Amino acid sequence: MKRCSTLPELLSLGNDADAAIGAPDQLDVTFKSLRTFITQTVAKLNSFGIGRNDRVAIVLDNGPEMALAFMAVASGATSAPLNISYRADEFQFYLDDLNAKAIIVKVGSESAAISVAEKLGVAIIDLHPTSECGAGTFTLSLRGSKKAKLKQGGWAKPDDVALILHTSGTTSRPKIVPLSQTNVCASAGNIAQTLAFTSKDRGLNIMPLFHIHGLIAGILAPLSAGAYVSCTPGFNALKFFSWMDQIKPTWYTAVPTMHQTILTRANNNQAIIQNNPLRFIRSSSSSMPMKVIEELEACFNAPLIESYGMTEASHQMASNLLPPAKRKPGTVGVASGPKMAIMDEDGKILGVGETGEIVIQGANVTKGYENNPKANAENFTNGWFRTGDQGTIDADGYVTITGRLKEIINRGGEKISPREVDEILMEHPAVLQVVTFAIPHEKLGEEVGAVVVLREGKSAEEKDIRTFAAQKLADFKVPKKIIFMDELPKGATGKLQRIGLAAKLGL
Repeated sequence: MKRCSTLPELLSLGNDADAAIGAPDQLDVTFKSLRTFITQTVAKLNSFGIGRNDRVAIVLDNGPEMALAFMAVASGATSAPLNISYRADEFQFYLDDLNAKAIIVKVGSESAAISVAEKLGVAIIDLHPTSECGAGTFTLSLRGSKKAKLKQGGWAKPDDVALILHTSGTTSRPKIVPLSQTNVCASAGNIAQTLAFTSKDRGLNIMPLFHIHGLIAGILAPLSAGAYVSCTPGFNALKFFSWMDQIKPTWYTAVPTMHQTILTRANNNQAIIQNNPLRFIRSSSSSMPMKVIEELEACFNAPLIESYGMTEASHQMASNLLPPAKRKPGTVGVASGPKMAIMDEDGKILGVGETGEIVIQGANVTKGYENNPKANAENFTNGWFRTGDQGTIDADGYVTITGRLKEIINRGGEKISPREVDEILMEHPAVLQVVTFAIPHEKLGEEVGAVVVLREGKSAEEKDIRTFAAQKLADFKVPKKIIFMDELPKGATGKLQRIGLAAKLGL
């Protein structure tokens, strides 16, 4: 598979006549049309005075327009996709922090981002959909007549910043992660290689496109292999199976909470599952309980490939492998792109089976956070990036994450991995989903708490679940407080939020 160092190069690989991008109930766009569209859009941005390394915030609904806007902007400028559901204060923070030169919004949009952009003096570009020309296609117009002076036009170069995202910032102010053309292309190539994509593959993207998982694994990786992607408006459990029937995907990628929701509706959709066999299912962004992996594989008769990614690595770092290669459920697989090692607090690389911090280095890894020397000093050691995750690497190179260093619960000096407690509680027959987290405690420092979602039609009391857990966990690991909820508290991308959960729940 050819390795690329810029987006225009990556998008040049698909066959002219093959379908590249589509959406439910919309016309497909071929690779030839996609390339023509991106060339025209970059020229249009240049005519507005926007060129290489100029930052363009994109505030659009999930779907094909968001996908095409991301790719077109990133081919000749710097793409900064933002969550459309942010409030004015959040847009104020992000647009200011990004130093955005322009913002793209759909014509007629009433997003709070528009008034914030006006206040900050950020150029506003209206997107006019042209779906009759194919899913996601559009034209752009600039509000007002004032055009900026173009510094550098044309196609992006390998070291230019393609994509700028913020870390989730659960423990501190979100950090700016600039990802170069080389970073995102390396990651897309790593994923395409891991999953053995070919032009025959068809993806169903249900991931949000303001997040690294959807942008790189959902969109760029398959396109880099000449494969097709259908861009849905985002995850919708009620529509997932009808989309599956219409699009006939060979794979999809999602976060565990989405997979679990799909599973609850799978029994009523067995005919669709059998008529549309998947080559594999992919999961990333947080850990997948073993029980759910087994149920998904049995239900879809397809392997679940769990992988491990983060924004700073342009998504993928490690992945389990497709059959017939050895898979080790419970691990996040082997290094799949970057080099990986385990490091102690003093920067020493540890041996096989030793527990420490997972560190990475490679072409897909950011060179550093923007304007944040303190974070760079803390997160980079001897050329390695510290992921903040605790884990081990076995003799075969398989990586097991034992916890997020900041999520580890410290109960009077006893260190507890919330993931370990999750796995045990998930074995209770009445439990559908669970998230274990730290509750502040005046004597012990922290105590163990858990939020539990019960299976439909099942019931359980707090004491039942605690008794069940006590048979399998040491006493100090058994949650002292269990809260029942209808759904788990999640961030905007569907990831579970352990850090700060106690405060959110008023504990």
